[in-house]
Amino acid sequence: MTSRRIVFAVYPDFQILDLTGPHEVFASAGRIAAAAGAGAADPHVGDGADRTVIEVVSAEAGPVASSGGLAVTPTLPPARVGSPVDTLVAVGGPGVQRACQEREFVEWFAATARTARRTASVCSGAFLLAEAGLLDGRRAVTHWSVCAELAERYPAVTVDPDPIFVRDGDVWTSAGVTAGIDLALAMVEADHGPEVSRTIARHLVMFVQRPGGQAQFSTQLAAQRPDRSPLREVLDWIADHLCDDLAVPALAARAGMSERNFTRVFRAETGRTPGAYVEGARIEAARRLLESTGATLDGVARRCGFGTVETLHRSFKRRVRVTPGEYRRHFSVPSPVPVPAPAPDPVPVPAGPAAAAEPPR
Repeated sequence: MTSRRIVFAVYPDFQILDLTGPHEVFASAGRIAAAAGAGAADPHVGDGADRTVIEVVSAEAGPVASSGGLAVTPTLPPARVGSPVDTLVAVGGPGVQRACQEREFVEWFAATARTARRTASVCSGAFLLAEAGLLDGRRAVTHWSVCAELAERYPAVTVDPDPIFVRDGDVWTSAGVTAGIDLALAMVEADHGPEVSRTIARHLVMFVQRPGGQAQFSTQLAAQRPDRSPLREVLDWIADHLCDDLAVPALAARAGMSERNFTRVFRAETGRTPGAYVEGARIEAARRLLESTGATLDGVARRCGFGTVETLHRSFKRRVRVTPGEYRRHFSVPSPVPVPAPAPDPVPVPAGPAAAAEPPR
């Protein structure tokens, strides 16, 4: 039986979920593969025999404390990792900046990545990959709160702030925290097929297994909340009137501003142009309809203010990186089976001759 070695690189003040989430995905894949190879009746519950060997490596000996206080004990020091390594994963966390200053640790990571089949980062672990030169000339993602910092510090990296995860050749990067689970599931799907990946997602009770193109956060969360009351009222009005005229002249008039001043103030206070915000709000509404209703694409387009299916399709491809149809296939929740209403109680028949002469209707 061949082994698939997964090596996680941790450091003081790492994010515990960046480790434990993907770790459990890979461990589950190993148990399923081992049980299936042994002909187990239930491959979803293995006995611990595993084709996947998972190591946790830290530059420091002894327990390594995470940012939340929980500590893990590394299984190996960097010098004893050796080859071959199938998958090398850098976790994220507040301590990643200090880890990037540990030259021996960074050099070990870079050298190990050169011989590994693939290298990955979870959340801000992308900084470790960038520091090791592994993201130069590549597209990458990290936690939304540090995307700008990653792009500024490492200009050779093309930082895409939107996706859940990005695969660029043999280098994978994921967005914040729980997106590491999505990344690990995608790796398992590439290694073992979609059925194994879906089985693990079900056993982890994940609501959906998200594709890499899924956006990190909603339009409302992405935009700053304006300080000025007229702008806050405009944002609330947009959410409730997606089918109305939401061009700059109409919105400026509602805010009682000139078009030029409205555009300037809107961008300064929300971090987005009015057009980008409106399109994001319409995309978000369309996503909800695609997830939870059986509305036709034409109906979704009209109800969310896109007007036509073609406009909806273009906006979806640009912003979500999948088509509306593909999004629905990934994210739609089956409608519950309707429960028939209970049969009405029989109408009581009063006793006596009148009842016989006049039966109840």
